[in-house]
Amino acid sequence: MNVLNGQGLRTAAAAAAVLVALSACTNASEAGSGSGAGSGTGGSGQATATFDPGTVAKDDALAAKVPDQVRSKGKLTVGSDTTYAPAEFLAASDGQTPVGYDVDLAKAIGATLGLKVEVQTSPFEGILPSLGPKYDLGVSSFFITKERSKAANFVSYFQAGTQWAVQKGNPKTISLDDLCGKTVGVQTGTFQENPDISGRSAQCVAAGKPAINVVSLKNQTDVTTRLVAGGMDAMAAGSITVAYAITQSDGKLQTLGDVYGASPVGIAVAKSDTALADAVAGATNKLIQDGTYKKILAAWGTDGGAIAKAEVNPTVNK
Repeated sequence: MNVLNGQGLRTAAAAAAVLVALSACTNASEAGSGSGAGSGTGGSGQATATFDPGTVAKDDALAAKVPDQVRSKGKLTVGSDTTYAPAEFLAASDGQTPVGYDVDLAKAIGATLGLKVEVQTSPFEGILPSLGPKYDLGVSSFFITKERSKAANFVSYFQAGTQWAVQKGNPKTISLDDLCGKTVGVQTGTFQENPDISGRSAQCVAAGKPAINVVSLKNQTDVTTRLVAGGMDAMAAGSITVAYAITQSDGKLQTLGDVYGASPVGIAVAKSDTALADAVAGATNKLIQDGTYKKILAAWGTDGGAIAKAEVNPTVNK
């Protein structure tokens, strides 16, 4: 039997508390419509009330652009890794209802196209391969990269960068200039895992230093919780997600360095389905123009990532 000492119990309890907070296991509809200070939560840490797609009118001209095979179903099936608050995560009284600004935007896009939206939880790395047969859209904070664009069409709708985090006070004196031999956490399949951290590790090896010990986990909440518990030295994720995690960590985490590499984030559509990608882009731009888009982001405290125009397959550097 594994017996924890007093310090171990406190650490485990703190980690468990953070996991609960990050999972946002509250009733989103009861939390009110106000946002916390840039966190997408109210002062109690509860999830912001979800968006009502009934407030968005159908645009007949855009709806006519939706491919017949999607229109005939009457809904958009969306694949999403619902562990990435505040973009997409599970909340409500059952702890199983997808919420977040990505979820709200998907619902608003669907309403504009005259379609209902069904968000299904999927491992992040399983979404792109399932576009077409299983999912009409992948809405899961995808940084648009040249490599990903080989596998899917992407409609830009947001912009974010990479941010690092460490335990409060940086007790291990971690520096982004020397991560060689350090234990770094990251969500599997993300831009931060590859090419960012993998590239840094390769540079370490080329310089004759130990590689970065990469802890790649499927769920971002698990990465964050392990960092709080001291099981890793640092973590990297999207800037919005790290900011949210810090607000929910009860003072256990802080940022390391500045946000860098601001890149477009996109909604994924099957590579063969350019018509649906065009319809989604049109709907997104309609929401940008009428103010609904900014209102959704502001409700989650994430309007700093707003863009002026959605594009299909925008040019990216990486």
